[in-house]
Amino acid sequence: MLEIAGLAAALRGTSELALESTTQGISFLSTVRKAWPHRKLEDLHHLLAKTQTTPTFPVVVGAACAAHGIPLPLALQFTLHATIANYVGAALRLMKMGQTDGQHAISALEDAVMETAEEALAATLDDIGSASLSVDVASMRHETQYSRIFRS
Repeated sequence: MLEIAGLAAALRGTSELALESTTQGISFLSTVRKAWPHRKLEDLHHLLAKTQTTPTFPVVVGAACAAHGIPLPLALQFTLHATIANYVGAALRLMKMGQTDGQHAISALEDAVMETAEEALAATLDDIGSASLSVDVASMRHETQYSRIFRS
């Protein structure tokens, strides 16, 4: 588990993305331990605390799904779907877009969610990485801006 936590930490391109992932990881672990308690989540909490490892969001989501017997294919699908729903929610606040249009956007991305989940299932640890140089550069610029609407 610590090896995966270390890999997840290493894959974050900027301090802003690292802060986002760890803040979400800490919050989600706290919430899931209270709302859906499980011994494995308590073990994870204690292991991370003992090794002074800050949890990242993807690691905690994976651990919570595994602890509660949610199969990996389903966990990938709902995690990707939730990510898209969060992006659409941000778009709703930023532009003139109604709830129905937001739902249409989510619906239009359903095939992409399913395809991405299938690709992820076939991937190995050697396949994990990113070629999103422009996202990293944009994040580097964003984290130094004086005024921002969103943290990342």
